[in-house]
Amino acid sequence: MRVAVIGAGVIGLSTALCIHEQFHSLLPSLRVEVYADRCTPHTTSDGAAGLWQPYLSDHGNLQETLWNKETFDHLLGLVGSPAAKEMGLFLISGYNLFTQPVPDPSWKNIVLGFRNLTPKELELFPGYSHGWFNTALVLECRRYLPWLTNRLTQRGVKFFHKKVESFQEMFAQGVDVVINCTGVRAGELQPDPELQPGRGQVIKVLAPWVKHFIITHDMESGIYNSPYIIPGSEFTVLGGIYQHGNWNEANSAQDHRTIWESCCRLLPALQKAKIVGEWSGLRPARPRVRLERESIHHGQFQAQVIHNYGHGGFGITIHWGCAMAAARLFGSILQEKKLAGPPQPRL
Repeated sequence: MRVAVIGAGVIGLSTALCIHEQFHSLLPSLRVEVYADRCTPHTTSDGAAGLWQPYLSDHGNLQETLWNKETFDHLLGLVGSPAAKEMGLFLISGYNLFTQPVPDPSWKNIVLGFRNLTPKELELFPGYSHGWFNTALVLECRRYLPWLTNRLTQRGVKFFHKKVESFQEMFAQGVDVVINCTGVRAGELQPDPELQPGRGQVIKVLAPWVKHFIITHDMESGIYNSPYIIPGSEFTVLGGIYQHGNWNEANSAQDHRTIWESCCRLLPALQKAKIVGEWSGLRPARPRVRLERESIHHGQFQAQVIHNYGHGGFGITIHWGCAMAAARLFGSILQEKKLAGPPQPRL
């Protein structure tokens, strides 16, 4: 049984690992292969600050909230483990700031210690009248993706650095199931008008005195279009750009200026920070994640594709829940082919 995962960002690698972990012992003939034209450190995932935080509203999508929770709980279970440092995983606390009262988010009971800010705390942030404080997690993909890659390599998963032009190309090579984790490029394999780039840009600075994340929200300009500051293990990420439909991956001087000026207004001490890097990338924006099975004609046969893409700016936040859901879909294919029994629960 040959499985080809297309895409080597956080979604592709975690899905490959989840499938291999759950089914290798049940199906000794299982061969998992990963195909990607961009690998770490050149994926969209690598540029992300890595803070676990969903969008403010789930738009009533309880399924995505559940996948977010599964991911948080999975990571929280690992945060005290010896692997955490190598994974780039650690706890972090911080602030979400607003200029007007807003309802509590769907994830308030998933994170640790969620509460509203006191008037005294709000005095730290002039211009903001409402906010939350909570503890969440950072998962830095420049460490996590190599860690996942190593885990997969140790399990015998093969990597191919190449661009896949079509699903048929994979099936013609004898692949039985394709897992489509191609992010913002998924439309090149199958048209999807709902999938659009959500361009982002960040500045990386040395600011070791910044200990808390600070995310501001402008309810009129929309998600990610106001300043945010997220400290990491080595540098602090400054952002605040979200451009729907913009495919340009080059850094913009205008966006740099917008980020720098707005973040320095938010936290004036940043004016002393040394800039050490800059990055632009395309979030795979979609009204909802596409996570489903599809049968595709290949000659006289029905070939199977599992789609797992469209995670917007919250791929790290939702990745493990989606990987487990994709693995369940893979299990349903195996059961239909009568190749394996249902996976045993992991105690």
